This record gives sequence, structure tokens and C-alpha cells, in this order.
Amino acid sequence: MMIHEYTLLFVLLPLASVCAGEFFDETRVRTLFAFDSVSIPHTQNLRLEMRQPERHPANPVLRRGAPGTPDAYGVQFYGSVIREGQKYRMWYVAFDDDESKKMASARWRPAYAESVDGVNWTKPDLGLVTFKGNKHNNLILTDPTPIGLVNLKVLIDPDDPDPKRRYKATGHAYFRHNTRLGSLAPFVSADGLSWKMTTSGKTRVAELVKEDLVLPAVHFEPSGGLYKWEGMFYASGQNSMNAPQPYHGRVTRMYRSADFVNWSQTSAIGFVRVPQHTLLGAGRSREGEQTHEGISVWNRGNVLIGVSGLWHGAKEWRDVTIDLGFMISNDGIGFREAAHEWTFIKRGEDGAWDQGGLLQGQGFENIGDQTFIYYGAWDPRHWEDVPTRGGVGIAVLPRDRFGDLVVEEVGKGPGDYQMPEITSEFVTTSIPVRSGSSPQFYVNADGLGEGAFLRIELLDALEKPLAGYSGLEAAEVRRGGFQIPVEWGGRVDCNGLPGSVKMRVIFEGSGNASIRFSAIYVQP
Repeated sequence: MMIHEYTLLFVLLPLASVCAGEFFDETRVRTLFAFDSVSIPHTQNLRLEMRQPERHPANPVLRRGAPGTPDAYGVQFYGSVIREGQKYRMWYVAFDDDESKKMASARWRPAYAESVDGVNWTKPDLGLVTFKGNKHNNLILTDPTPIGLVNLKVLIDPDDPDPKRRYKATGHAYFRHNTRLGSLAPFVSADGLSWKMTTSGKTRVAELVKEDLVLPAVHFEPSGGLYKWEGMFYASGQNSMNAPQPYHGRVTRMYRSADFVNWSQTSAIGFVRVPQHTLLGAGRSREGEQTHEGISVWNRGNVLIGVSGLWHGAKEWRDVTIDLGFMISNDGIGFREAAHEWTFIKRGEDGAWDQGGLLQGQGFENIGDQTFIYYGAWDPRHWEDVPTRGGVGIAVLPRDRFGDLVVEEVGKGPGDYQMPEITSEFVTTSIPVRSGSSPQFYVNADGLGEGAFLRIELLDALEKPLAGYSGLEAAEVRRGGFQIPVEWGGRVDCNGLPGSVKMRVIFEGSGNASIRFSAIYVQP
């Protein structure tokens, strides 16, 4: 059964308690975000306002280690954060301070940290890997070892019947073909700490042997994301090789596998920024606006949201900078910007730990009434002199409030061009309803109260109002919150619905301009 087809049975697990009570886990329900033009295709007199997160005051929450430790030179968060039970687990790349090795692949080692609150992190003494004569460090074990990994994206796969393969990871490793090229290294693990490559996995000087590559012998940097969609595993990364259409520079490309062992030799172009349709010519691959290192994703079951690098290129490295953009996909392959050329997280100012450039890690967590987006730092302006690499930071939003639909007021006011009175509303796409189920609907919205409320109707697939759920029997949501239940006639469970329904949501009241709608959640 596919999660995005909304046929999965599950138990709602309580998360962190806040003053408004406990939240259910939004990743286990169908979510219709305000910025998702596929889930909410039909609107009138509404506009989208995206939100930029704020930096957490504790940043960076994971810092470089002391001299002589595995991550003394760099904590590179081309990594992952995953919550398991009451523990948050982080995988990242440690970069040691042995300058005699320069840019040798052996300097990049996969490492591990953990936290009980998502903010305060420790580097446990795992005792798995020998470093400088002892095993007192937080390095995770890989087979083969040593192998240099520029990134490590981790995924938990509860559907795999083999407990030794419950954890899956893709790493960006290197191989030699005249020069050093990037490729995919897939691993599986029983505990997330000791990993085994799914292929024969021979290495030479911490790099892959060309004959054992699982992907074609072209340069591919799988530093973006790892996710599962419709039973297939996808590795998202950066590639500038030929495509059916010519694009300039770095674009997002995905390779896929059904079993995590055998990977496709074909790939898909997942995202291309508009400026990349203009070719700048040979020798200018560093210049222009580009997409940096694929897309790190948050799999929300029916939709993927994520972040990607906004590469601001230049002729010289000293002028290159990187921000982070915000992406969405409804089919697991093609991604689009939630807002055109919009900066989700801007690089830090000069002198800050995250100055110059940001890295997207695959870490998204709803904790209490906040959403944490974990990210890393790398200043490309100093690429050629191999600078220290910053650490891990957190960008913070109100829980699941990435963007809002609000009433468009441009047409209000005096004058000959004042618009006539029209409603501010939207109609969703069809939402599948499992036979015999009684789905429940919840709203994430703010600004509701006296003179400002949402009127919600249920329609059939042809948009005919459903008796008991529309007209005078429509629901009214008059208080704001992150998970406000929608009630029709005092009941939350919706019985006797057809195989698919649509929702009509109207912004009502004299003060409806204060309403900020962020999402609807549907649990089966």
C-alpha cells in the first residue's frame, strides 16, 4: 500500500505537549498545504504569503570538535535528522584537521550525534571506528572501510522484512576516472550505526572502485535527499551532464531503485531554475543562477516538501554565494518552487558561523508548536583554500506554517476601480475516502475569532454539495490553532461520504482579512 494514495492504516502517536494540548503526527495524515497549488488548485480573491523562518538562538547547535578529533576541521551537514521515540538522531560528515591530507577523501568520515530535545546535541562515544589509535569517538562504522563520504542521507524503512536493512542510507563517494568524480554509495543497517554497502563495495584510498559503481560512470553528487515514493527509492542530487533539453550548470537529478541494490541507469531531471534555460557557454559552469546539490525532502505522505540550494554564481569562487530555496512535489519526481525564485533561508552575514553559503540537510521536525528545519553552512568564497566548515543550525517556523492563504485586499477601498463584493474562498482537489471509513478534518490557521471565521463545506467529486456537510449545515471554524477539528453538527467523524470529496473553504466575517490559513489535515 502506498502512503500517498491515502490507504494506510495507522495509530496516531502523541508528540510534545504544549499549552493547547498534544498534537497528532502530521506526517501520518494527508496534508493540504496553503502553498500547494495541486492540492488547492481553485481560489478566488486570495493570495499566498510565504514565511521565512527565524534562526534558533542556540545556533549552531552542533559545533566542530576540539583539535585532534574527527570533526575538528568540519561539521558538514549534508546529513539527516530523524526522531525515533523520545530521541533525535543525527548523521553528518566529520572533517578532520590532518592538513597533510589536503582534500583526500579519507578526511570525510560519517559521524553521529543525538539529542533528547532536538536542540542540545551530544556526540556519543560509539567505540566503533579507530581514529588516531583509539575508538573513543562518534564515528559510525561502514563496510567497506575506510570510505570517504561527502554526505550521508538516512532513511528508516519499516516495510523491509529484513531487520538488517531497516535503515538505509545513500552517500556521496568518489571514484577515479582521469579525475575524481562523484557517485552513489548505498548502505543498509540494523541500528543506524554499523552499515554495510549493498554492493561488493571495494575501495581504493577511501574511494569507490569504478568497476563496482551502481550508477553510470558520470559525475553525480547525491548530496540532496533520499526518499521512498510508490515503492521506489529515490536519490536526489546535483548533476550538470547532458539532458534531453540543454540546461546551464547544476540541476537536480534523481536516480531510483526498487530494492536499494540495483539502481536505474536512467535518471530524471527533477528541478531546473528558470535562469538555467539560458546557456552561458563553455567555461562558465560556475556562473549564473543555478540549483545546488539536489533537494532534501520531508515526506508528508501525499506530498514532498523540501529545500534546495540557490547558487548565486560568479566568474571567481570569491564571489559565489548560496541561499536555500523551498520546493514541493506531488508525484515524487517533478519538483517546483512554492514561490518563484523565493529565498527560504538566507545565508548569514559576514562574520556569522553560516556566512557565505548554506547546505541543505534532510532534517525536518515538528516539536511542540514549532517546526525545526536543520541546515548546514559552507562558504564557497573560500573553497580553494579549504576553509573550516561551520556546523549545524536550526531555522524555526510556527508549526507547519510555511505559507498562508490570506484575503486579497487590493480591490477594496474607495474609487472608480473598486471591485464588487466577492467571496474569498478556495476549493481543494479530490480527496480519496476509503470505503467504510469516517475521516476527520483539521485546520491549521491563525487570526480567527470575532468577525473572522472559516466556513467549510464538503462536496462530491463533481462539486455537488453533500447533504449534512454544506449550506446551512456547513462547519464553522472560529478559533485559531495548529490542529483545530472541523465539526459538522457537533461531530468530527464524517460518515457516509462518497469515494472522493472536495472541500470548499470560505473566509467569512467583516474581519476576514486577519485570517491566515496554513493547512488542512485529513486522517482516514
